[in-house]
Amino acid sequence: MPDMHAPPIRPFDARMLDVGDGHWIYVEEVGTSAGRPIIFLHGGPGSGAQHAHRALFDTERDHAFLFDQRGAGRSHPYLSRHANTTQHLVRDIEVIRDHFGIDKWLVVGGSWGSTLGLAYAQAHPHRVTGLVLRAIFLGTREEVQWAFVDGPKTFWPELFNAFLATLPEAERDDPLAAYTARLTDPDPNIATPAAHIWYAYERVLSELIPARPHLPTAPPNADARVPPTPLIEGHYIAHDFFLDPGALLADASKLAGIPGRLIQGRYDLLCPPTSAVALAAAWPDARLTIIESAGHAMTEPGVTAAMGKAISELVGW
Repeated sequence: MPDMHAPPIRPFDARMLDVGDGHWIYVEEVGTSAGRPIIFLHGGPGSGAQHAHRALFDTERDHAFLFDQRGAGRSHPYLSRHANTTQHLVRDIEVIRDHFGIDKWLVVGGSWGSTLGLAYAQAHPHRVTGLVLRAIFLGTREEVQWAFVDGPKTFWPELFNAFLATLPEAERDDPLAAYTARLTDPDPNIATPAAHIWYAYERVLSELIPARPHLPTAPPNADARVPPTPLIEGHYIAHDFFLDPGALLADASKLAGIPGRLIQGRYDLLCPPTSAVALAAAWPDARLTIIESAGHAMTEPGVTAAMGKAISELVGW
């Protein structure tokens, strides 16, 4: 397992890859070029790969590839939603694999990264040695409705009411549609305030005991950085994550023979255990681990350690 108290891990190489459609994606390599190949898929969509994600990997054993998906992080053009779909991202993973001459690799991801990991593995099962997936999300409307409406309304009613209060009263019957329309609006005067609210809302819901359990009560400063994830996330929600309804669960049989480790927080409000349990039932080669007293984020107690252990189990499969 990686040492979580070790000095910060730095990539030994990084580059920009032309994946077509005017997009260039940032890819970095962590560990050793002689190690077992692993591809890491960040969440969001739109959050980008973070420095903390490198700590999942053993630098003496693993050859990990971390990349910023289209429109995210250090990839260009930043925040672009043009030619930015699940199918484009699956194709980009294959571009990375082919560019580096990798035959097969372990796929690691969480939340939206679990969605993308499943979509990739179902499209290219012969390129996957195993999957380590956290906070399972199957990309359905029902999951989105729970994450942003039904779940908060049940467990965080005061937060949900504050979320509604930022909308005109006429739009409060369907807050998902109202926020999605704002997040995808080309006018930054409309999209930016919605992005700040959405980002704060989702952040509270991602932690079992959030440090700042409130939404902003005043407009952001004019020079405040716009949170990128809501803008890409809104685009994907508006298009049902570019997936047919229930497709990832229905196609779980395509994962037959591929070992999986599913890491799930017991009290994950954004991606509750129901999806992980359903996936494990449809994928006999997967093993589900529930982390008690944990919410959604990878930083929740026990989650990162469980992911590291799962990677160690499957990296030599």
